[in-house]
Amino acid sequence: MPKQPDAIPYVTSYYKRNWGFCLKDSERKKLKKGIYKVHIESNFKKGFLNYGEIVWKGKEKKEIFFSTYICHPSMANNEVSGPVLASTLAKHIKNMKVKNYSYRMIFIPETIGSIVYLSKNITKMKKNVVAGFNLTCVGDNHKYSYIPSRHGDTLADNILQHVLNFSKIEYKKYTFLDRGSDERQYCAPGVDLPVVVFCRSKLNDYDEYHTSLDNLNFISSDGFQGSFNVMRKVVNSLEINKNIKSNFLCEPQLGKRGLYPQISMKNAYDEIFLQSNIIAYADGRSLLEIAEILNVPIWELHKILSKLEDNKILSSKII
Repeated sequence: MPKQPDAIPYVTSYYKRNWGFCLKDSERKKLKKGIYKVHIESNFKKGFLNYGEIVWKGKEKKEIFFSTYICHPSMANNEVSGPVLASTLAKHIKNMKVKNYSYRMIFIPETIGSIVYLSKNITKMKKNVVAGFNLTCVGDNHKYSYIPSRHGDTLADNILQHVLNFSKIEYKKYTFLDRGSDERQYCAPGVDLPVVVFCRSKLNDYDEYHTSLDNLNFISSDGFQGSFNVMRKVVNSLEINKNIKSNFLCEPQLGKRGLYPQISMKNAYDEIFLQSNIIAYADGRSLLEIAEILNVPIWELHKILSKLEDNKILSSKII
């Protein structure tokens, strides 16, 4: 790559018995002119494909799905960062005392791995997966990126955007036309799983991508921590996102339940109005939908919801 003379490119060739060497352009220019002989000590035989899978059972069979790939580990951000984030997130999920949803996490070779996994699991995944996240390029310090599902309006789309927006994080929203990883398979026609992509620098959108410069110097602990904070908040938000319904016709009497002030005072009604607005929209829609209508983070509404449920004003159920 003459434009990056000190980077070794990562070049692949699929399904043909091709071969080649990759090297820095600065080194290529130093090679002596002449004919070189190459000896490749290899053989072709029937192969196999291994993948890693973790499943945690929750109260419901409905699943949250995570996928990351493990096929070209010489690159730090484009490859190793995804499994590192997934492994850390796995510890968080494992340690959750209560799991409303079930969780599925897989570690696969990119593309061919997701196709193989779908060939074995597509029926139950189409039945149970309510939100899915493909994790890749999550270790650098650049702004966050989000690639929507093919339909763009799934629970996964909505919850990730909600967390990014209310965490006041700068991020770039792409379109499904910018896809490039296993979301191509998960969102393909006939598969149609609700899967989005979460990144820092999007694949193919940073100079170090698919070169030897995508190394340990390009990623950082701060980059990983930021990505983990987002995905942990996504999981926690999914857990509290329930369908909400009022147990009353008309507005309930809140004063006798200690939920409405007995004395009117200026600037003392912000939470009261928020509480009333939650009740006003508690017609069976989700807490996430109400949070978007009220322009308030779902985790703040959940604190008020718990109080209203304790007083039997609202009822909720897992989506």
